[in-house]
Amino acid sequence: MSLAPAIRLENVSLGYGSNVVLRDVNFDVRQGEVLVLLGGSGCGKSTLLKHMIGLHAPFTGRILIHGRDLVSARGEERNEILRSFGVMYQMGALFGSMTLLENVLLPLEEFTDLPREAMEAVAHMKLELVGLGHVLHHLPDEISGGMQKRAAIARAMALDPSILFLDEPSAGLDPATSAEVDHLIRMLKLHLGITFVIVTHELASIYAISDRAIFLDRETGTIVATGSPADLRDHSKIPGIRAFFRRQSEAVAYRSTS
Repeated sequence: MSLAPAIRLENVSLGYGSNVVLRDVNFDVRQGEVLVLLGGSGCGKSTLLKHMIGLHAPFTGRILIHGRDLVSARGEERNEILRSFGVMYQMGALFGSMTLLENVLLPLEEFTDLPREAMEAVAHMKLELVGLGHVLHHLPDEISGGMQKRAAIARAMALDPSILFLDEPSAGLDPATSAEVDHLIRMLKLHLGITFVIVTHELASIYAISDRAIFLDRETGTIVATGSPADLRDHSKIPGIRAFFRRQSEAVAYRSTS
């Protein structure tokens, strides 16, 4: 018997004001998988993510988190749904005047009534989990960009969510540091069974972390393809998708003839 999806979008249309960015969006995110949202600039990847985490309400449709509709939920039910997932915002969005420990403590202070000692123990454990236990008293600007991303993931995990949404976790990182973040994502999936929805355009990360990808098209405002990155690269009949996945090899070929 297959498990119910961790996330399901049913007939979702969304955008801002009178501008429809995506229409008739339907897909599931299976429990324990890493799903990556792909597409060219302006296709609606980050817009879709913001709607999936409840920052904006869609024009139509339902967004189900473990079977409960985030769109229609109100009061404590909505708060329970929101606490079931964590979010790492683009560029980390850590509070610069707070230490890493204080940043990770924030969700615990807001949403739990644990004793202070217990909250600090949980926050410390989350930072240890992402390899930052030795710098928990540092400010964000005292650590590297990759460490900031890992600290933001630790904060997103503070309430033990079963789902993590990550917006461009590898953006701005050098290849080696990006690979460290990719390894962390794989480790969290393997050992904790966390479900991931990730927005990224970094090809190396896409191949390294994703079980499945959804490709969004700006012109039609729809999902135009779903599958593993390798399948989309090798078998898609859509020129834009092939170009997206082959840009790295084409760039290498160009440099070699320059």
